[in-house]
Amino acid sequence: MNAPAETVVIRQHLIDPEICIRCNTCESVCPVGAITHDSRNYVVDADKCNLCMACIPPCPTGSIDNWRSMPRIKAYSVEQQLQWDVLPAELTPEMLAAEGVDLADAAEPVLVAAAPEPASASGVFSSTAYAATLPPWSAAHAYTNLYGPKNPVTASVVGNFNCTEAGFGSQTHHIVLDMGAMPFPVLEGQSIGIVPPGVDAAGRPHHARQYSIASPRNGERPGYNNISLTVKRVTEDHQGKPVHGVASNYLCDLKLGDKVQVIGPFGSSFLMPNHPRSNIVMVCTGTGSAPMRAMTEWRRRLRQTAKFESGKLMLFFGARTQQELPYFGPLQSLPKDFIDINLAFSRTPGQPKRYVQDLMRERAADLAALLHDANTCIYVCGLKSMEEGVVLALRDIADESGLPWDTLGAALKREGRLHQETY
Repeated sequence: MNAPAETVVIRQHLIDPEICIRCNTCESVCPVGAITHDSRNYVVDADKCNLCMACIPPCPTGSIDNWRSMPRIKAYSVEQQLQWDVLPAELTPEMLAAEGVDLADAAEPVLVAAAPEPASASGVFSSTAYAATLPPWSAAHAYTNLYGPKNPVTASVVGNFNCTEAGFGSQTHHIVLDMGAMPFPVLEGQSIGIVPPGVDAAGRPHHARQYSIASPRNGERPGYNNISLTVKRVTEDHQGKPVHGVASNYLCDLKLGDKVQVIGPFGSSFLMPNHPRSNIVMVCTGTGSAPMRAMTEWRRRLRQTAKFESGKLMLFFGARTQQELPYFGPLQSLPKDFIDINLAFSRTPGQPKRYVQDLMRERAADLAALLHDANTCIYVCGLKSMEEGVVLALRDIADESGLPWDTLGAALKREGRLHQETY
């Protein structure tokens, strides 16, 4: 006999608003569209969630891995979750009993679902389906979640300069933070959270904003306990409407000696390989260059020691114009036999639009050789709109070189060799 609807128990999937850094990873990988967000919280719709667990491994903080035994009829709505500052406590057996629920019914989730396939049954191409959630086998061990919103580290600003030639509305700043005596071990590809001072329009403290680390593991200044960030001053949204980015403008306006509240570090999969002869293909736009700068600089420092035989480095870097490209000057000084640099500009006056995927197709022969090498790892970072074009270019290059993408794409995901971090 079926239990009455009001006594059916589910294990409701919830996101902890205190820990979540709003990186959008969970929403971007959810195959059923169960995760949504507003300006403050990311939440899970219980009516859509099929418990496939696709969102669990990629979450850099663990905020996604929270569950509550709930009578289905009283499951927390999306509207309720959007108002939370903290997770509600688990209902006690007495509370459930008062609702006419036998706690034994909550031992297993009511919904059961298979893990999503790399491509949907409809045949629609999904770039995120090939994103690895495991690091390369030779990656160093990453420390994560050492400092949370309730115990942030206070860092000091020791550097802040504009690293583009663009005007105020398109400035990108290179910001260096010193962590003092506090242990803050990081690896290339990890990120941190910055907590802006003040409160939002609702009078609540600002939530942390996530920024990728742009410096290598031994510091922006080698041997010092410091890290760097690449931050674009946000003055308009993706539709060109004027906005004021709370954290980005706060960071870009920092002065030497100012104090900043930092949480993290985050991320345990978007990590570079460390074994000799490993190849790294980096595809990025704008501030998505931050982890690529960190990886490149670490390889450059290793190369100077003559103690590391590294493989090839290949960079595809896109921006609207050369003036808006972060680190354009330093890029030109890197030895050609160290890194293969390909720059794409989509808004150069009098020139056709060129995107990173266009350059990838132009360099198909060289990329194909790297795709045939099991030592190759690929990293994609930048605006979400670039992701599909980049993975489609990889698919076409592989197929045309006699390497079936269905086989290669699955291997890249399984072996932690294709990483995507888009926003």
